[in-house]
Amino acid sequence: MSAPPKTVLVATPDEEASIRAAVRRAEGRLVAGPDHVGGLLALLSDPRVSDPIYDLPRPITIESVALWVAESEALRQEGRCILAVSLDEAGKVSGYSRFSIWPERASGELAGARRADLQNSGAGRQGVAHSISWMFEALGLRLIGLTAALDNVRSAKAIDGAGFLRMGEVESVKPDGTTRRSAYWELTRTQWERLHRL
Repeated sequence: MSAPPKTVLVATPDEEASIRAAVRRAEGRLVAGPDHVGGLLALLSDPRVSDPIYDLPRPITIESVALWVAESEALRQEGRCILAVSLDEAGKVSGYSRFSIWPERASGELAGARRADLQNSGAGRQGVAHSISWMFEALGLRLIGLTAALDNVRSAKAIDGAGFLRMGEVESVKPDGTTRRSAYWELTRTQWERLHRL
């Protein structure tokens, strides 16, 4: 699982319980399950999709993706993670979002990708904004931290465009224990509401 944001918040017991319940419900999201493993494998087998993402299981195989889906579901039952998929008009997996949640800190992180033929259409930025709004409103988070590879210009533009504040760099730990230097951003719910006048 990803590292929590640099800024440390402390949730009240009621706030933490509410966040955990919202994560378990995952209302408005198509939660990945065993039926999506093949589609996720096809999506993530494309290096244009998976190469920039540090926290994916490696190597990407049917077994590793199935385990990732199962582990994500177990974490969802704890109120700590949502692995969601997007489907295209043909019902094939066209993207995924993984929400890592720290209920005790009212904080979260978002990772995800879209199929290569759907990238660079502008819809990715809209998707990021929609996901951020959902994390603050539906899950009740107060802080979101995001990372991107230093050379991932497309993600950096989307994160900057969503109003996140750059806060230097962090060492991101990959599932195999190696590290990657990443650019780091944070955004609070108050900042988001101010940006969007909610």
